[in-house]
Amino acid sequence: MTRVKRGNVARKRRNKILKLAKGFRGSHSTLFRTANQQVMKALRSAYRDRKKKKRDFRRLWIARINAAARVHGLSYSKLIGNLKKADIQLNRKMLAQLAVVDPASFGKIAELAASQAKG
Repeated sequence: MTRVKRGNVARKRRNKILKLAKGFRGSHSTLFRTANQQVMKALRSAYRDRKKKKRDFRRLWIARINAAARVHGLSYSKLIGNLKKADIQLNRKMLAQLAVVDPASFGKIAELAASQAKG
């Protein structure tokens, strides 16, 4: 069997991993084996946390909407339910933004939701 020299391919593969490990501390950025482990771990965490970020932001928006709704005498679930009945299609991100940046207009939306409950 003939001898296969992999110098170029192996070096490129290792350098690709070490490039991904730039900025890691200590041997995690210089030694291939430890760098490889840390890069794999970092990529797993990045994949998982891209999903988690969406959940975290939704929780934050709901908490902000709930706090603003309670100022106007409504609970979060009543506000959202009444907005759906009134056919006001604002998503949670926009409602939370309104609650923080422009409380007056959020108050008007809350009034519309409250009137929907009575009517």
